Amino acid sequence: MFARVTPLGDRAVLAYLPDEAAAVSFAAAVRAAAFPWVEDVVPAYVSVGVHFDPAKATLSAVRAELAALTVAAADTTAGRAFVIPCCYDFQLDLARVARHLQLAWEEVVALHTGFEFRVYAIGFCPGFPYLGYLPPKLCGVPRLPSPRLALEPGSVGLTGRQTGLYPLVRPGGWNIIGRTPLQLVNVEVGYFPLQVGDRVRFRSIGRDEYESLKGKRLTA
Repeated sequence: MFARVTPLGDRAVLAYLPDEAAAVSFAAAVRAAAFPWVEDVVPAYVSVGVHFDPAKATLSAVRAELAALTVAAADTTAGRAFVIPCCYDFQLDLARVARHLQLAWEEVVALHTGFEFRVYAIGFCPGFPYLGYLPPKLCGVPRLPSPRLALEPGSVGLTGRQTGLYPLVRPGGWNIIGRTPLQLVNVEVGYFPLQVGDRVRFRSIGRDEYESLKGKRLTA
């Protein structure tokens, strides 16, 4: 598997892979190799950041070892599978999203729950999963002109080709179409269940089930 490796400052390199599945496989191979100089491995879409200890390896040595790494063929079925309950009654933008897409709001919900997404990156805030890619009929909705200053934890949004969940109270410019009652992150105890490469499906629930599940942890 070809990876183009470029410097990322003086303590990291960035490896570019042919596609998202290849990036997940490359990151797994780097971790499995257990190089003594590796400090962190951060996959995101088609790239993988590899952070290293410059006291244990030079930049040229890191690039050489990564270039020689044996990587298994990309497996599009890899990763843990999660089903995330989502109450589409808790929405701010569903009706507007439906109008933009020229769909009934029920069609938006059916498409969003009828597709398996993959976690391609974690970022923006602790535990925020960037999930892709939306089915074609849900693609193309722009971000809000101005972000909201504070979204409820568990808010489910979409924009462009992606969907995602706000695990903590944060500002956000994505279109909110629902909310999950589950706890997605606990920074204090290091609870971050979703990882790059995991697979996610959404399940539509009503308000009663939302209340019964409120605060429970997300599990595979």
